[in-house]
Amino acid sequence: MLWAESGYASWYGGKFQGRKTASGEIFDTHQLTAAHKTLPFGSIVRVTNQENGKSVEVRINDRGPFVEGRIIDLSMAAAMEIGMLGSGVAPVEIEVLKRGPEDERVEGQDYSDSISIQVASFQDPNNAEDLLRRLRRKGFSSHMEMSSSGHHRVVILDVEEDELERTIEQLSDLGHSSVLVRRHF
Repeated sequence: MLWAESGYASWYGGKFQGRKTASGEIFDTHQLTAAHKTLPFGSIVRVTNQENGKSVEVRINDRGPFVEGRIIDLSMAAAMEIGMLGSGVAPVEIEVLKRGPEDERVEGQDYSDSISIQVASFQDPNNAEDLLRRLRRKGFSSHMEMSSSGHHRVVILDVEEDELERTIEQLSDLGHSSVLVRRHF
């Protein structure tokens, strides 16, 4: 495993069938593919539904999802494999098994090592949502991830190395002095 992320998955199909994806491929909802905001096209990712333990391997060929709080958008076939077709959204963990080749990456997107800061973790999703809203009001680009143990983590993604210390200080000033810095490769 090269990298992992937890959060919510959704699926898409229908009106997108036969349309061009961000990678230039024609979308086929019957293939095991997915959209991710930053992973290089061609990356192979294992997606595990945290509600039932089912997993599927998909290839990243599109960008998205474009709905707050979601980390991956699966094709209909992939959603069916992990039993989330009916619910439409499910808590998942994604693991990058193989990164796509350099020439399939989106031009202008920086794929260097990234840093995220876990601000807090809650069992109660309402507490996580409350912190998420408070951080966003303060200007932080915060997100919620769901861990494999069912905890709701509030994180700030893609923190620049030169902004890391200042961001930690700002969080400390807001009463969050015990944060977890995570480096992704």
